[in-house]
Amino acid sequence: MTEMMPMVDGRGSLVERAMEMVREHIRVHDLKVGDTLPGEGSFAAEMGVSRPVMREAFGALAALRLVDVGNGRRPRVGAIDGSVMAASMGHAVNTAQVSLADVWEVRRTLELRTAEMAATNRSEEQARAILAAAHGLAILDNEEARTAADTAFHQTIAAASGNPLFYQIVRSFEELMIRAIPRAWEGRTTEEEREETLALHREVAEAIAAREPARARIAMERHFANSIGDVLRGAAEAAGARR
Repeated sequence: MTEMMPMVDGRGSLVERAMEMVREHIRVHDLKVGDTLPGEGSFAAEMGVSRPVMREAFGALAALRLVDVGNGRRPRVGAIDGSVMAASMGHAVNTAQVSLADVWEVRRTLELRTAEMAATNRSEEQARAILAAAHGLAILDNEEARTAADTAFHQTIAAASGNPLFYQIVRSFEELMIRAIPRAWEGRTTEEEREETLALHREVAEAIAAREPARARIAMERHFANSIGDVLRGAAEAAGARR
């Protein structure tokens, strides 16, 4: 049975205060990803709480990917992980706190900039990967494989921007993209429509490979204009069917 933690000084539970203590320790000691932290016992003694309180605090911090814990070794400072944002984003959409239209408007704004920056900052390896993802879409007839390739296309562009936060935020859209990409492709009912979509992917990739930021931004904007209408129409129809 889980112990109920009391509220302390109106500033949150013991577990919440313990979590804050660990975060403060990381900040004060200027720790970086992978650096080790004191164990539960050390923090428990310093704070004057039980080990179960610290164990729960470390568990909560691990769920947020702020620390990395494993059996038989000391906890370490965790790396930023877009999956945490993804869970929150998916929850917000599923509970109607935000709409798919809201999400796609943010995505569009973000990805125009990542395409532009990728054209300036991408490595040769990243350029090859972006081109391979764009051209590879043409030979995929399996929905799952095509969705994975399309998702990788956008994430590789974000990584090539040179800003790690862009990459993590684009990663946070992954769960929604897994649902939306098949809808967008289903809307391409003719060979001409499918080829147009493939050509727009290739145009984005080729502009980035050619180091042409303005062209990359324009190409990404055309890509979103081409796909977002189908996605949002599908969302509106689904919402109407639920009424």
